Amino acid sequence: MTTETTETRECRAGALPAREHLPVGVAGRPVLDVVIPVHNEQKDLERCVRRLHAHLTRTFPYGFRITVADNASTDSTPDIAGALAAAVPEVRSVRLEQKGRGRVLRTVWSASEAPVLAYMDVDLSTDLNALLPLVAPLISGHSDLAIGSRLAGGSRVVRGPKREFVSRAYNLILRGSLAARFSDAQCGFKAIRREVAERLLPMVEDTGWFFDTEMLVLAERAGLRIHEVPVDWVDDPDSTVHIVKTATDDLKGVWRVGRALARGTLPLDRLARPFGDDPRDRTLSGVPGGLARQLVGFCVVGALSTVFYLGLYALFRLGTGAQAANAAALLVSAVANTAANRRLTFGVRGRERAVRHQAQGLVVFGIGLALTSGSLAALEAATGNPAQATEMAVLIAANLAATVLRFLLFRAWVFPDRRDPSSYAQGETR
Repeated sequence: MTTETTETRECRAGALPAREHLPVGVAGRPVLDVVIPVHNEQKDLERCVRRLHAHLTRTFPYGFRITVADNASTDSTPDIAGALAAAVPEVRSVRLEQKGRGRVLRTVWSASEAPVLAYMDVDLSTDLNALLPLVAPLISGHSDLAIGSRLAGGSRVVRGPKREFVSRAYNLILRGSLAARFSDAQCGFKAIRREVAERLLPMVEDTGWFFDTEMLVLAERAGLRIHEVPVDWVDDPDSTVHIVKTATDDLKGVWRVGRALARGTLPLDRLARPFGDDPRDRTLSGVPGGLARQLVGFCVVGALSTVFYLGLYALFRLGTGAQAANAAALLVSAVANTAANRRLTFGVRGRERAVRHQAQGLVVFGIGLALTSGSLAALEAATGNPAQATEMAVLIAANLAATVLRFLLFRAWVFPDRRDPSSYAQGETR
């Protein structure tokens, strides 16, 4: 009669096996596979790959491979990558015909047999001396994922104020809306253990720049251990990243993931470890609950709602007057705003009291309508026939004032923080 171990039972149940120090002596098998996603990088590709290869040869004690992942380039990047693969044994080249950093990482990582998978940007903005500290905790079995952080203590960063502001604002939004505890989601310098990637990557939907954030949020919510490494990082002045489009796509991704977490539709139990979870991992709620988190979540919802409202107003204004267009746009956006704040900002799930919350939200809407309509009436009285651009500017200012009042009313009246268990007698959960 054989005795079945706990680890065997857990593996049969679909859980990840306990972390162990990775075997490093298998002939012909690299321990580390570093992926470099590229799109039209003919200028810097060869120099950067050879520099990375020289660094790994000199400092990395195990077998490694560098995978140049061409992402639908239209210049000579594929030819340069092929020439590098032919000339350097540790380099290989892969090409995808569709763009998307997330798409190319998922494809290459899913096909790699290396036990540690990493990626870095081709411009090598991150100091390569951080590479061994990045992957060592994964090799030793200490951690499941590792990220380079430009915002952690000890990092040294050289970049312009605009990118600095965007980066810090984005990570603040993640902390407020998704309760993320990692400090830097978008640094192009990350690594993951292969057996973790096999379970995690199929759950990540994004194929673009939000891929990193979604992967980290899901991993953290499942209780996986994320190791952060402070990095020295110098901004690439020739970067082709479109900040506005990327930021917009990221906010859409935050909304999608936050909604899925609030609904409990993500099968995070598939990633749960059968060993030593950090107790804090099990106290994370689906939606932020503290004042700071609620405020940031409210701001994110409010920003998206304002864009939605302005689009509706401009559309309705084509066929009606300013007052009617404002009322219709505000009503539709107010219903959507109340529903979003109910679920994502204040963590109320289920259908119980949903009608009451919407009714209270309409009262708040009435106050906002009074503020904005009053502002329009005052503008028309002062100027007679104002330009549409002036109307929009006045509406934005009025909506900012209404937003502050809306948050206070939502928090104190519509969605109060009820700690008394009796407040859930009707089945409402937070």
